[in-house]
Amino acid sequence: MTELKSYRIFIDNEWRNSASGEVFESWNPFTDKPWALIPKCDMRDVDDAVEAAHRAFHSGPWPQMTATERGHLLRRLGDLIARDAEKLAATEVRDNGKLIAEMGAQLRYLPQWLYFYAGLADKIDGSVPPIDKPQMFTYTRREPVGVVAAITPWNSPLMLTAWKLAPALAAGCTLVIKPSEHTSASMLDFAALVAEAGFPPGVVNVVTGFGADVGDPLTRHPKVAKVAFTGGEATGRRIVEASASTFKHLTLELGGKSAQIVFPDADLGSAVSGAVSGIFAATGQTCIAGSRLLVHDSLLDEFSARFVDLARSARMGDPMDPRTQVGPVTTRPQFDRILSYIDIAKGEGADCLLGGAAAQRPECGQGWFIEPTVFGEVSNAMRIAREEVFGPVVSIIPFHDDEEAFAIANDTDYGLAAGVWTQSFARAFEAPKRLQAGTVWVNTYRAVSYLAPFGGMKTSGLGRENGVEAINQYLETKTVWMSWGETPANPFVMR
Repeated sequence: MTELKSYRIFIDNEWRNSASGEVFESWNPFTDKPWALIPKCDMRDVDDAVEAAHRAFHSGPWPQMTATERGHLLRRLGDLIARDAEKLAATEVRDNGKLIAEMGAQLRYLPQWLYFYAGLADKIDGSVPPIDKPQMFTYTRREPVGVVAAITPWNSPLMLTAWKLAPALAAGCTLVIKPSEHTSASMLDFAALVAEAGFPPGVVNVVTGFGADVGDPLTRHPKVAKVAFTGGEATGRRIVEASASTFKHLTLELGGKSAQIVFPDADLGSAVSGAVSGIFAATGQTCIAGSRLLVHDSLLDEFSARFVDLARSARMGDPMDPRTQVGPVTTRPQFDRILSYIDIAKGEGADCLLGGAAAQRPECGQGWFIEPTVFGEVSNAMRIAREEVFGPVVSIIPFHDDEEAFAIANDTDYGLAAGVWTQSFARAFEAPKRLQAGTVWVNTYRAVSYLAPFGGMKTSGLGRENGVEAINQYLETKTVWMSWGETPANPFVMR
């Protein structure tokens, strides 16, 4: 039997075991076998990590560094990620089962976040308001909020961590990172690069474990000033409640039930290909998955047939094989949950046009695979159209005209993303105005960049990540008043 790789947590630039000494197994979703041992932390480790981050924020070299010096460290970290991109990507695939083609591309692109915010670090400035008080000078300062708790999911661990870490460090904050218990290994490998880059002790800390033991005390800790979270809506609500007692700053990127609208003038080939990518890439395990496919009734039969044919051709198998197109589901509980939603859809009367079961293919081995699944005859009132499945399952919903398409697309509690397929110039500009979503793609899907803000409306979250806008989520504005006038005659009257 192959020996499992053992990891340790990272606090104050030191590697240590958890306070309890306990560990838990990390499972490979393709082999259905454990491959690594991860420290099982508790409140004691959380407190040590937050105290280290708090010290680093208030004393030592970090608060004394210039913004330009912080930028140099971020750039160095980006260089190290670029050097180790393939190694980090392979670790993520072992942990979450996503395709090496996708994770490799993500990790090669990830350094751009570090470079962008490295350049932005010394561009943070205040202002000088033209104040209406005589013999007064007023200016504003932009200052870091403090210790940030970054809680990240299992589907793209390092990429979604970089969305938080890069702007937070550029702003001058310190961090305690809690990765998903399903995908902690790559985050601990990443922590080694933080130390190698030369960040002072306590600036970045990583604690691992489960929500009740680590996530909850971290979000409640009085010395945590901000929580940045990507994950499910239910956990997001708990974080809001936990943070309320100390009025923490929050950035929450939560779930989605995103609509892709195929208008009658769409380029059918592009729409079919893009819609398949929008739901089945990443095995549907992405918050922006285009899981509701709204198709004009004049195209419904032809589009559905071509969509099913392309989805049926997907190559499933080992996610480490660059030729694989659909990998396993990341966790066994999620695998079971997706299958339960498939049963619910069938029970509600949806017509299963493709898939609808666990994959029974030799190339899938013992992994947690589900066939790409397509449902027709779906109404937007069905649970399969309203609740986030987070798997390779799509609902095709017909519409008759533009107004009905926008009404169906917006008839959801979520508002993370939407897609539009059209060759009409007018529709290409009208649809983004009408759709209640933080990101709208036109004739493309799933494109993201460090340059463009990303986030949700409604129950899909609070705040924005990426772009210049993201760094503002980690800053507070301080106003400074200076006077060179005489003492007021009546000190009891505000000047």
